[in-house]
Amino acid sequence: MNVISALILGEPVRFYISVINKEIPMRMPYQRRIREARKWKHLLLTVTIVSLAMIFAAAVRCADVEPVPPKILLSNDDGIGAPGLIALFDALEKVGTLTVAAPVLEQTGVSHGMTTQKLLAVRLSEQKGASWFGIDGTPASSVRLALESLLPEKPDVVISGINRGENLGLVTYYSATFAAAREAAFLRIPAIAVNLQRGPDMDYRTAADFTAALVEEIARRGFEKGMFLNVNVPALPRDRIKGILVTRQDVRSTLEYFEKKESRDGQDYYWPSYKILDAGPAGTDTWAVRNGYISITPLTLDQTDLPGLRTLKNLEKLAWK
Repeated sequence: MNVISALILGEPVRFYISVINKEIPMRMPYQRRIREARKWKHLLLTVTIVSLAMIFAAAVRCADVEPVPPKILLSNDDGIGAPGLIALFDALEKVGTLTVAAPVLEQTGVSHGMTTQKLLAVRLSEQKGASWFGIDGTPASSVRLALESLLPEKPDVVISGINRGENLGLVTYYSATFAAAREAAFLRIPAIAVNLQRGPDMDYRTAADFTAALVEEIARRGFEKGMFLNVNVPALPRDRIKGILVTRQDVRSTLEYFEKKESRDGQDYYWPSYKILDAGPAGTDTWAVRNGYISITPLTLDQTDLPGLRTLKNLEKLAWK
């Protein structure tokens, strides 16, 4: 063990004793042992002071280093010109280095569909000092294309939104905004889906400013691989939002219904619609938004039912042949 490692490990006293025992044998005359001990004491004290000064100087240099802005990829399902995406871009300009890759046309409700039956046309434009890729494909395909082919390097985080409308509970399975973020999560890239509840007081700027603050805080802590968040902001004036809740996903079924109609030629058809869920159980994303809170729901990609995995293990011995 050398002097520096001994100090870093917090063992200067043990090191000093080991040096004394090694360099000053017990058989040495007493007075000479005292003189030698004093000499080593002064030497080690000098080395300790110099080492601490070096450590302090290194810490100061590290503190002076400017943090590298995160690389952020933005996407959505409302289309590349949607107001939610533009508000998000404007709020995040001061947070990181931005690139946009979003569908040319609105793709609401296409879920995690991938564009596979046609070529993906890409239109590149430079706006506000950033590259904007307008892609003739689904949101999930737009994100995957950007990550695999359009960007020179992988981003630190992918953010999809701001969606015009909430995506709470099981509705996330239908949401293309959510799917765009999930496509990034498939590659273990941190991903966030941002949604704004519809209503008279819906304000994209409020949702965008919150997202910027959230990304800054996560960047300060360090982006974790596999981080996958669903954010929902209530349609309320900024000063009426009660706070932030980290929630679990509501698993109640959506309220779908189909209104039967008849065409002029006698053909039956059905007009699909749905009803918004009430608040439901406390602690869920739906409850949070219905009660005026911003909801942050951390999610995973593994859909395995672990209790079921254990319960059904004996099926591996099923005699079926």
